[in-house]
Amino acid sequence: MKFAVQLYSLRHHMENGENFLDILRKVKELGFEGVEFAGFHGYDAETLKKTLDELGLVTVGAHMNLENDMTPGKITNTLKFMQTLGAKTVGVGGADTETETSLEHVIDVMGNAQKEAEKVGMKVYFHNHTQEFKEPLYATEPGTIFDRLKRACFMQVDTYWSFYAGEDNYKLISENRDRIVHLHIKDGLDGVPKALGEGNNDLEAVVRAARDNGIEWLVLENDDPVPDGLSDIARSMKWLNANAR
Repeated sequence: MKFAVQLYSLRHHMENGENFLDILRKVKELGFEGVEFAGFHGYDAETLKKTLDELGLVTVGAHMNLENDMTPGKITNTLKFMQTLGAKTVGVGGADTETETSLEHVIDVMGNAQKEAEKVGMKVYFHNHTQEFKEPLYATEPGTIFDRLKRACFMQVDTYWSFYAGEDNYKLISENRDRIVHLHIKDGLDGVPKALGEGNNDLEAVVRAARDNGIEWLVLENDDPVPDGLSDIARSMKWLNANAR
């Protein structure tokens, strides 16, 4: 398995974007092999790709905006940008799935985006939170939101939010292997994200499921790193090196 980091975890280190490329260097120094973007801070894809190549980092994916980046008329440019970065996948970090109407909109947009991605050998994915493991309000079709989304596009399983929703991560990952692009490995306690090993998520089951099902990338994320993003992901990397190599 390879380790990447969702750069949202480091957002407080690069709020103005001036030290964005320097953060990429520090990510590499910590031992990560890839990154998942959460914004590009005004940099063009060619500049980012040059830096990534120099550092030996791979673009695993990116969390984009449903309306601004995935809708018809926008998805073509999104795919071109990500192809320049060398990525095979691109997704959204979440969207409004609370009602049947909003869910159907997400399904339509992501389904169309997936069809466009297939034409260029790519995949689009949806990143879950807890609500995707419930049935939508006023549902007209059976199944959880997760079940319905995975038929339209691929999924990126956030393994803490699935755990917090009451899912068995090993079972979830194993049963949906063909629809999962990569995993977010995350810990937490009482709904508050933590560095790996500092919460109560069954991380051993997540790593075992990843190994047993041939998941290539574990993508580290902490929504609320303490005391800051770099020190938080450094602690998590120690856990990964000790438990997932």
